[in-house]
Amino acid sequence: QVHVVESGGGSVQAGGSLRLSCAASGYTSSTRCMGWFRQAPGKERERVAIFVFIGGGTFYASSVKGRFTISRGNDENTVTLQMTSLQPEDSAMYYCGLKLEDGSCWDPNFWGQGTQVTVSS
Repeated sequence: QVHVVESGGGSVQAGGSLRLSCAASGYTSSTRCMGWFRQAPGKERERVAIFVFIGGGTFYASSVKGRFTISRGNDENTVTLQMTSLQPEDSAMYYCGLKLEDGSCWDPNFWGQGTQVTVSS
């Protein structure tokens, strides 16, 4: 059974930083990509960042480019999201998505339960 687990959320003041981690397990196929998405109350889930395991590459939403950095973790099938210069509009539940097969990395096959990020002004 595939598991996707996020960690590292919390509360921070505007201008601060947080680091999120995501670990996937329970499968033997290759990881195509892992990424982060977020959803604020009353809003749709939106893309944040993607790390492509096969072939390499990172992609960011325009709203976070230059402030957030996604990277591969030291452990197998893990990614981290370093978030800097956080603003109140970054407050949301952050979800990690896992893509195991062909297709868009922005359309994960599996999701974690989410970790809350709250930025106060």
